[in-house]
Formats: sequence, structure tokens, C-alpha cells
Amino acid sequence: MDSSHKHINKFSFASLLITMGIIYGDIGTSPLYVMRELVKEGGGVVGADLILGGLSCIFWTITIQTTLKYIVITLRADNNGEGGIFSLYALVRRHRKWLYIPALIGGCALLADGFISPPISVSSAIEGLKMVNPTITNSQTVPMVIIIITGIFSFQRWGTNLVGRTYGPVMLIWFSMLATAGGYQLLHHPEVLKAVNPWYAYQLLSAYPNGFWLLGAVFLCTTGAESMYSDLGHCGRINIRITWVFVKSSLLLNYFGQAAWLMGQEGKIVEGNPFFLIMPSWFLVSSVIIATAAAIVASQAIISGSFTLISEAMRLNFWPKVAIKYPTIHRGQLYVPSINTILWLGCIGITLYFQESGKMGAAYGLAITLTMLMTTILLTAWLLSRKKVPKVFIYSLLVIFLTIESSFLIANLSKFKHGGFVTLIIAACLFLVMYIWHKARQIQKRYIHFYDVHKYLPMMEALMEDESVPKYAANLVYLTNASFPNLIEAKIINSIFKKRPKRADVYWLLHVNVTDEPHGISYKVNTLLPGKVIRIDFNMGFRVEQKVNIYFRRAIDDLVKHNEVDITSRHESLKKFHYAGDFQFVIFERFLSYDNDLPMMEGFLLDMYFLLKKTSLPTTRAFGLDSSVVNVESVPLIITQPRSIKMTRIQ
Repeated sequence: MDSSHKHINKFSFASLLITMGIIYGDIGTSPLYVMRELVKEGGGVVGADLILGGLSCIFWTITIQTTLKYIVITLRADNNGEGGIFSLYALVRRHRKWLYIPALIGGCALLADGFISPPISVSSAIEGLKMVNPTITNSQTVPMVIIIITGIFSFQRWGTNLVGRTYGPVMLIWFSMLATAGGYQLLHHPEVLKAVNPWYAYQLLSAYPNGFWLLGAVFLCTTGAESMYSDLGHCGRINIRITWVFVKSSLLLNYFGQAAWLMGQEGKIVEGNPFFLIMPSWFLVSSVIIATAAAIVASQAIISGSFTLISEAMRLNFWPKVAIKYPTIHRGQLYVPSINTILWLGCIGITLYFQESGKMGAAYGLAITLTMLMTTILLTAWLLSRKKVPKVFIYSLLVIFLTIESSFLIANLSKFKHGGFVTLIIAACLFLVMYIWHKARQIQKRYIHFYDVHKYLPMMEALMEDESVPKYAANLVYLTNASFPNLIEAKIINSIFKKRPKRADVYWLLHVNVTDEPHGISYKVNTLLPGKVIRIDFNMGFRVEQKVNIYFRRAIDDLVKHNEVDITSRHESLKKFHYAGDFQFVIFERFLSYDNDLPMMEGFLLDMYFLLKKTSLPTTRAFGLDSSVVNVESVPLIITQPRSIKMTRIQ
């Protein structure tokens, strides 16, 4: 963990406030719609069995799923202080090759959640105005929601540092309001406290009509749990655990308070949102304003999380290279223009399609259950890799979490035709992109030809001294995919000797290795031919920006300082002034050759890969290279030669 975030990972009031603003936006706004959806899914008529049973399910879901699984166990699976499903995958990918599948499914489902979380949070808050003025219609609230969402996404390009300072205080006010409003109602109907008894949850699920399917509404109380783990690196485990005590207490007080108010309406059909109905009339407008501010914070959290997720996916070769900007100097503050635009259009589309938060609730939660299931699989693999953890304990947890999450998934499947298909289609499209990108790169790697570099060192040295060949550059730099220093790709050898002999004073081979750790940069120098052929291996964390040009210059400065290489120009007129020679990068852009004879599936994957590649960043920008010193060479990707062809010569 670098020094820029040490203050956040230490216990202090300021760090707790920051944590409250960053971590709990999504799960913190769930009281806006959970009880409303429970009553609606339960038939609309308030009954003691429905309220007490639903409240019991909410209590134990937050206790087991959110607190035990994520706060107690999953937060331990930190990758050098970083969390999230891709960080967890990076910890376990060496143990099982197939684990990339649950990582992709979970990551895509979490991204799909980002399309509906802002609309449902903002819509639920804005619709509180209907409690103030019942004549307000969807045609009036929808434009307001769109304006707020557009404002949130428009602000991303400037970073969230300034607004971020207000996140903590806003969420502190929000949770204080939740606790106060709920606690006041609880004083009038304290009998709802008996819902802590899991018997009421059992009765709801087993005896209440369609009781099991009410889990789809109950699940909404824990949808932000995955985000808490994803933001581990921003706040630190201790701060999350301490603030969770206050946050959980506030959430439960509000849920119990809403249930207490509903118990007073037994036998009636409730019109409106219980969240706003428990508010005093004089505070109703203020509660709408505070709820809207909290919804903005929740939206910002899911957007920032999506940027981070895509950034990690790129480093792990799950996503095409796209432009990333860093609006501030703070780590974690990044902006991905393409994803920002896609999310914005998606959120606007969701808002226009569903019109109101009640209908969005029918689509919300289905995708995120997949993320939680996939996290459970990866978490189990991580626990199994730790020898000190008893296997009986691990498999017991696996059974418990799989049972709970599978039940939620089955219950949420009832939402499919009511809008759940929207998020599943989005998740499926994202998965297809990631799967194609990952598998196509694996196919290419299988057919890349490598040579023993030492075999060609004498030829390279002879070429350096052959003045009949015009000098191509003083320092010629190649990016190599060869993982071992003694290997070199055939395409590099062909570029140096065959296409147009490239004479240089020094040949450089650069290899970038993305490590399983999130941060940190190190490099290792292998001198293949003293002062003439040098290889540098960079080890970069999967969250590190790949500015190869800058890192390479730093490494050269260190080599020059220790007299390991001389980069002074060989031209006599410049040499006496100690002027450095030029640096020329050569990179390769592959295209699919027509000479391939591919199996149908591999052909499809590669066709889709090269189609996606047209939308990705050029290699020069992806690696942070200065385009003025880069030469791009097109190389055909010939994977398999066509079958033998019989030819007859005609005399």
C-alpha cells in the first residue's frame, strides 16, 4: 500500500467519515425500496405474517450474507490491501485455470448492476416528491431523474475529489436520519423486535403464499455488499468494519421502524413508499433532498467502481485497451470516457424504459446474485489455498453461502420477464466481449514462435558493424512477449534481419509482466550482449498505468548512471558534446491472415477479436509510447497452414 493512502487505512474520525462516504452508498440507499417491494410482492395488503417474516429475512440476510460473508470473511482476502472480484481472482488464478470463468461472470454481472443502480436510487428519492404533492406524475419525475443522472456522469471527467469531500458528511446525515426516523416508529410498535427470531423467516418462506418468491425483494437489502469489498483498497479493512457497526445499526433501525409503522396499517393497502410515510410531514421535503443527495453518492460509488473494474480487466487482458484518464493525483481517481458514455446511455435507457423505481425493482438484483455466487466460488478457492484453514470449515461455509445465494437466484428468476432480462442481457454482452478477448489472446499465444536469442546474437553484432547497411536508429527498442530472457519472437528476428535490415548501436528488448499484486513497479536487467543487446523486464501491478516510455527512460538513466550502457550518439559531431542518440520503438500490429485453416470456433473467436481490436486503443497509446518515435509494422497472424495442396506442373 503506497503512502498516499496510509492515512485512510489508519483509524481516525476523518478516515471513518471518508469510509462512510465511499463504501456504503449502494447498500445505504436500499431502505428506499426494500420494504416497498416486499409489500408489493406480498400482494399489497399489509399482514403481520408478511411484515414480521419479511423483516426477519432482512435481519438475517444482513447478518449472514453481508456481515459474516463480506465483513468478517471476504475482507480478509485482500490482495496487498486491494479488494474486488478481479483482485480475488488474481490471488487464486494460479491454482485453477478455469477460475477465470467465475471471475468473468461475476465482473460482468457487477458491471451490469451499474446500469440500474443509479436509476433506481435516484428515482426512489425523487419519487418522494409524490408524497409532498400527489399530483406529480412520472412524466414530471422522469426528466428530473435524467437531469440528475446526466449531471453525475458529466462531472466524472473532472474527477470526484471535490465532491468526495462531501460524501462522508452526506452519508453521516443520511444514516442518522435512517436511525432517527426508524427508531421513533419502533418506540410505538416495539413488538416487531421479535422478528429477530428466525422462526418468522421460516414461516414466511414455508407457509405464506408464494413466500419463497419474496426473497427477490428481501435480497435488495444486501445488493451493495459486493461494493464494500471492491472498495477495500480505498478505505482499509479496519475502517470498514468499525463503520459497519454504525451503518448496520442505522439500516436495521430503519427497516424495523418501517415494519413498525406498517404493523399499524395491518389489513390495509398501503399507497406510497413506507420509507417516506414514516417521516413527519414537516420533514418530508427535507427527507427527499437528503435521500436525493444519498442517491447521488450511491450512483457515484457504482460509477467509480465500474471504472476501476474495467481498468483491472484491461490489465488482466479481459477487456480491449481503452483510454483512461486520471483527473487527480489521488490513487483510485480514474476516468474511463468510453465506459462513462456507455453507462450514461444505459442509465438513461433504463430510466425511460421502466419510468418508475417500482418497476426497476423488478429488474434489480438478478444480475448481482450471480456476482455473489461467483465470489463464493473464488473465495472458497482462496480459503483452500490457505493451509491453516480447516477444510470442514471451508466446505461448511460453501454449503451455507451457496444455499442462501442459490435461493436468492431462484427467487430473483421470477423477475426475469418483468425486467430482469435487461440486466442479464447486458451482463451476457459484457461477458461475450471479455471471453472473446481472453480466449483469442490465448489462441494467439499458442502459435507464437520463439527462437533462442543467443543463436542470433552474433548476427546482431555483425549487423551493428556493417556500415554498408544504413543505420536505422541509435537505440532500437522492441516490446517482446517472451516470458524468458533466453527467448525472442520470430517476428522480431524477421523485423531486424529480413524485412529491412535494421542496424542500431544498441538493441533493447522490453517485456511487461502484469503481476497478481495490484500496485508496485520493479524491473530486472538482463545483459545479453554487453552494451549492445539488453533486455529489461518490467513487473507492474494490475492496477498500474502502463506508461512504458516513462519507466523505460527511468531504467536507462539508472543503467547510464552505473556505466552499464553508453547511449551517447556515435556521430562524431554529437559525441563530443555527449549528446544522447535517438530511440526508435518498433511495435507490431497483427492482422488475421487469409492463409489460415482454422476450426470454426477458433475462427469465430479470432474474427470477433480483431473486430473488437478496431475499437480499442492503438498499442502505442495503450503502452504510453511517444508516437513520434514509434514505427508500427503489420504482421500477419498465421495460426495453422492450409492442408497439403496437390499441384501439377504443366510443361
